[in-house]
Amino acid sequence: MSFITKKALPRRTFLRGMGAAVALPLLDSMIPAATAAAATPAKPVRRLGYIFMPMGADMPRWTPTGDTLDQLSPILSSLASVKDQVTAISNLELQNAYPGTHATSNAAFLSAAKAKHTESSDFYLGTTADQIAAQNIGLETQLPSLELSMDMMQTVGQCDNGYACVYQNNLSWSSPTTPLPSEAHPRLVFETLFGEGGNLADRRAALRKRASLLDWVTEDIASLKPKLGAADREKVGQYLDTIREVERRIQRAESDAADNPLPDLDRPTGVPASYTDHAKLMFDLQVLAMQGDITRVMTFQLARETSTRVYPETGVTDPHHPLTHHGNDPEKIARMSKINQYHVSLFAYYLERLKATPEGNGTLLDHSLIMYGSGMGNPNVHDHINLPVLLAGGAAGGMKGNRHIRYDKPTALANLHYTLLDKVGVKLDHFADSNRKMDELFLAI
Repeated sequence: MSFITKKALPRRTFLRGMGAAVALPLLDSMIPAATAAAATPAKPVRRLGYIFMPMGADMPRWTPTGDTLDQLSPILSSLASVKDQVTAISNLELQNAYPGTHATSNAAFLSAAKAKHTESSDFYLGTTADQIAAQNIGLETQLPSLELSMDMMQTVGQCDNGYACVYQNNLSWSSPTTPLPSEAHPRLVFETLFGEGGNLADRRAALRKRASLLDWVTEDIASLKPKLGAADREKVGQYLDTIREVERRIQRAESDAADNPLPDLDRPTGVPASYTDHAKLMFDLQVLAMQGDITRVMTFQLARETSTRVYPETGVTDPHHPLTHHGNDPEKIARMSKINQYHVSLFAYYLERLKATPEGNGTLLDHSLIMYGSGMGNPNVHDHINLPVLLAGGAAGGMKGNRHIRYDKPTALANLHYTLLDKVGVKLDHFADSNRKMDELFLAI
């Protein structure tokens, strides 16, 4: 009889330097040898991500025609490479988002709760699904959750039909009276994940002092490598290369902005001028956060409701919000659908990055559940039925992809939140106005 005595590295292993701590991805060396010697099933899904798309969609160009994604609709066409891990869900509704506003669309997306109608500071909503997850599985990680957005400035006061702007600014609420602000600046997100923080002056001083946080942890890297096998050394090398590349892109954006003789006051230094570059950088930071197991719960707001952002990448020169009030003009609807398609293409980029990142005996995408969608269906009439919603990932948790699930009757979006929370181990009697779990989304495992 032989005995395996190999000692495993702790899962929460960090490389540490002056003012820096870099979490490592899951390595073979972190799995106890006796466990690693046998073929073991993938760990259950334990991550949740939420991507918010504002102002609904052109549902005819969004909705797949069949029960699979073999024939992708025009708006979803960019998901071809990951469709085996994507499910489109039709006929979900948010009854608590009525009377039908942009503010309630944003507020109800993760809470499925009715926002108190107020323009003042006595706002009241509900604890959002991501924060319920963070209060449970978030206790196991460095950050309980990560809240991100693409809009650099929050609006104040009354924003929409007598609703305070707080409802449009924030997706995540840790309690009915506590909205959580999101961060859109890549450098600040990066430092939240890897840096020492501090006030603005401290951060600028730190940036001048160091070319890269990885330069501070070279000693730890050198001492760690002899303890790793060839596969782990390659995995660590790829992960650290990704960190350095993200740093390089942030520093380049900072340099470009600093050299601009006409600075954009709405775009602080370090934010890429291109929406595409900015969004991809924010998605890459989420991949790093997952890979280093820094957090397991994330939200990302691609734009706020009523956003008048223009997306030149699409060839459409109209601002987004006015296009959504298209009055059934076919040309305006077609232009709006190009914006919808563009947003989905960025989501596809994120899923491809997760799918390409190995973890354990699967990938980051296998070990995650990512929901993408909007709190509004047809934006022209501000309704909250037949919402555009996608669910991705989850192979390790039994989610079967390449499907289009169409409910015969309007079904509460809260049922999906209730189900996803259950899949990551959060046991509740119900969530908001949920009435059942959507077990049909998953295989029995």
